Amino acid sequence: MQSFKKIHARALERKGGPKGLADWLPAPKTKAQLVRIPDHRWLAEMARCVFQAGFVWRVIEQKWPGFEQAFFGFKPEKLVLLSPEQWEAIGRDTRVVRNMQKIMSVARNAQFVLEMAEEHGSFAKLVANWPEQDLIGLLELMKKRGDRLGGVTGMRVLRNLGKDTFVLSGDVIACLKGAGLDIDKASSKRELKLIQATFNQWHEETGLPYCQLSRICSCSVGENYSAAFDEDA
Repeated sequence: MQSFKKIHARALERKGGPKGLADWLPAPKTKAQLVRIPDHRWLAEMARCVFQAGFVWRVIEQKWPGFEQAFFGFKPEKLVLLSPEQWEAIGRDTRVVRNMQKIMSVARNAQFVLEMAEEHGSFAKLVANWPEQDLIGLLELMKKRGDRLGGVTGMRVLRNLGKDTFVLSGDVIACLKGAGLDIDKASSKRELKLIQATFNQWHEETGLPYCQLSRICSCSVGENYSAAFDEDA
């Protein structure tokens, strides 16, 4: 297994040194900051990431104010009361991307968010209190009880709102493979446990947050973009 020092050194070289690499590194929110995020913002981010998956991201961003209006600000307690006819009306609404499967995922994830809030006090408390040493457990919960939140989509939801998590982008997977990890698509339970254990080890060795370990991995391989490039690793 290649040491993280070598991965870090390669990222530093590719990004022009410590300052250049630092421009790429995200900063996770504290637990206190996370718990203040209301449930409707978690649901909104789930919807954003679901609609962005397999689609042109900038189109979703351009239309996002319309999404907020059409989905009533993503307030889950309001969305779970909508009738089938009201959901069909949203499916015809030109303010959103009219993909009915993804539209209905908002309905199912609204129920998921409310269920987690009932069990944990709020969705934010669930996320904030979940240990980073078992991120794959949180992602498995989101995949099983949410809708279309498996894989990178769930990771992006957590990362975008500040949870300290890795994102298994193509570059991160390439980095892990190059470091000697016995993985293929990074999707099986065996592979995810191995990846989690590797990030846990790197976190203990370096003291760096998981989101920065992931980004450093990404910066060590693949296309060498400028820091202005929007990357998810």
